[in-house]
Amino acid sequence: MIKTDISKLRRFLEKKLDQKRFEHTLGVTYTAAALAMCHSGDTKRAQIAGLLHDCAKCIDNDKKIAICEKHNIEINEIERKNPFLLHAKVGSYIAMHKYKVNDDDIVRAILNHTTGRPNMSQLEKIIYIADYIEPGRTQAPRLTAIRQEAFRDLDKALLIILEDMLVYLDSLGGDIDPMTRKTYEFYKNYDQNNNKEFNQ
Repeated sequence: MIKTDISKLRRFLEKKLDQKRFEHTLGVTYTAAALAMCHSGDTKRAQIAGLLHDCAKCIDNDKKIAICEKHNIEINEIERKNPFLLHAKVGSYIAMHKYKVNDDDIVRAILNHTTGRPNMSQLEKIIYIADYIEPGRTQAPRLTAIRQEAFRDLDKALLIILEDMLVYLDSLGGDIDPMTRKTYEFYKNYDQNNNKEFNQ
């Protein structure tokens, strides 16, 4: 049984995040709860992970690096060049140590909400997807189709998001975390294998 008080956590985060980030956080929280209800998941875990997924977003980049170095949190080359990407790692640490979240699935959902990872749990998928489709998002391509798919099939929605994310990042010509490509390849193969079994 998770003891975290969601109302108290929400009020605390409202003081810690800027207004735009807090509005996004609420959007992710409500979307995650709706997805959890739709897919028979745990709505309280979804809300807690949604509230905390960006809890480190407003921390200064130098401080993010300092927290990682102090607590032996690995920083890869891409994160070193783009320290804003560290908010997921720092956020998962803060969730455990400041907000006393001891649920491994919630911590992993916070940790992996930016890059994903192969073979994610249902909660990890829900937070990753909710972060992308929450009501405040308006710019992503195929957003309406992804929103509809998310309430039918998490894996297919996840695959479309990963595909669009890689196309977008490639178009910018910047660094892409290798985990994003690994996650995409995993779910692409997973989808193809499932379709083969269905068609046999």
